[in-house]
Amino acid sequence: MEFWYTEEWTENIRFGVKVTQHVYHQHSDFQQVDVFKSEELGTFLTLDGLMMVNEKDEFVYHDMIVHTPMAVNPNIKKVLVIGGGDGGTVRELTRYPHIEQIDMVEIDELVVRASQEWIPQCASQLDDSRVNLYFEDGVAFCAQAKNATYDLIIVDSTDPIGPGEGLFTTAFYTDCHRILSEQGILVNQNESPYFAHNAKEMQRAHAKLQTIFQVSRVYQAHIPTYPSGHWLFGFASKGLDPIQDAKFAQWNEFGLQTKYYNTDLHVGSFALPTYVLEMLANAK
Repeated sequence: MEFWYTEEWTENIRFGVKVTQHVYHQHSDFQQVDVFKSEELGTFLTLDGLMMVNEKDEFVYHDMIVHTPMAVNPNIKKVLVIGGGDGGTVRELTRYPHIEQIDMVEIDELVVRASQEWIPQCASQLDDSRVNLYFEDGVAFCAQAKNATYDLIIVDSTDPIGPGEGLFTTAFYTDCHRILSEQGILVNQNESPYFAHNAKEMQRAHAKLQTIFQVSRVYQAHIPTYPSGHWLFGFASKGLDPIQDAKFAQWNEFGLQTKYYNTDLHVGSFALPTYVLEMLANAK
């Protein structure tokens, strides 16, 4: 029986998808996990009623959160993924044979198991021998990690409410800085600049990263099923500039076939609209 899945982007705007089947519904200790099937988006997963991943446009998010930092430092060997329970970020990382270690810390095991069962398109590489899964709190994991452990940290988190709230704090970003190597990079999903409540969180995250990291930039992608379709990512490092220090020729030699990311787009993604630049300049 068909029905409409509806997500409230704001009190005045809703996003809807016609659903052909509701195949999974469980409550974990942290949130409600649902999986739906649709003609237009394929299978999609929601957390507490919010779209997290779907088969049609997941490649945009996962391309941009992984390949952007990998093109800046193609010699990354050890990676920490915070969140990312659907497995798409890990899938893209495993395409680099020289990466030696991928630690994924996801607080909610139910998200991983649901994704493995229903969205193998994303979760197919979670059993790679280089991948270590930790079902625990990412904030505590980083606090306990040793200095200079990782070359790349990807914060593939939900919105800064509920389980994801601690991943947007100064203390967490400070620990990330400490456990990154000297050539280390932090990338985080950074909300949308379009709707006020998302933009506020984007500004807060950027302001904190600026005070902790030597380099803090923001880049963008078009993700149709996320609120407004205009989504931002944060790029922070101890010195590497995402454009001036990028190793595009080396990255292109990997010969990876991507659906969204390319090195020309990499440069363009850091060219932000004026209203976003003004928001970032006034971030606090």
